[in-house]
Amino acid sequence: MRLAVNIDHIATLRNARGEQEPDPVAAALLAEKCGAAGIVCHLREDRRHIKDLDLARLRSAVTTKLDLEMAMTAELQEIALITRPELITLVPEKREELTTEGGFNITAHYSELAEFLKPLKAAGIEISIFIEPDKKAIDLAAEAGADIVELHTGSYAQKAEEEEIALELQKIRGAARYAKSLGLRVVAGHGLNYQNIAPFKEISEIEEVSIGHAIIARAVLTGLDEAVREMLRIIQ
Repeated sequence: MRLAVNIDHIATLRNARGEQEPDPVAAALLAEKCGAAGIVCHLREDRRHIKDLDLARLRSAVTTKLDLEMAMTAELQEIALITRPELITLVPEKREELTTEGGFNITAHYSELAEFLKPLKAAGIEISIFIEPDKKAIDLAAEAGADIVELHTGSYAQKAEEEEIALELQKIRGAARYAKSLGLRVVAGHGLNYQNIAPFKEISEIEEVSIGHAIIARAVLTGLDEAVREMLRIIQ
């Protein structure tokens, strides 16, 4: 299983003082050096953490895979076409949320989704859609032209009772298997950490996990080098 590291909260920490440190690009390069298979950043409409200049610098520096998380807007589509990340991940976005809440509502946006994706696909950018582990959402993602689905693991991460955790894992496992059967590649993310990630090693259809907050929080205490390597030791 591969690890993609989200470096948004390096920028959050930098922006808290309006200064230059810590540098998200330096963090991305260190994560790659430690074994990360990709770097994830979310260019939000309000630019609360990653800024446009960060994205441009990340594009120049990242040598593994740059995954740009973005809302389905004309502005972000244009930025993606200029930046040319290897991958874009469509995510829902609300100004008032602290972090992404739930999967992209693909049912509500399906009529415009396929057209939105066409120029991105023509530019050679792979398409991932962040969705709930739900068969209908997976079907629509495949029909719209997605290459990858990222299964939202937030509900799993919030469960405390063993029975509820097991049920969420069963749902994720079934969704991953179904998506794979349609020819989609499968990744997972949101709320995954050092305590709850282990069961995902047993879901062979999931080829990669995307983790940000847990790694950056651990890095405050241990350093980013050790935080990334520790996560890799668990998932591999």
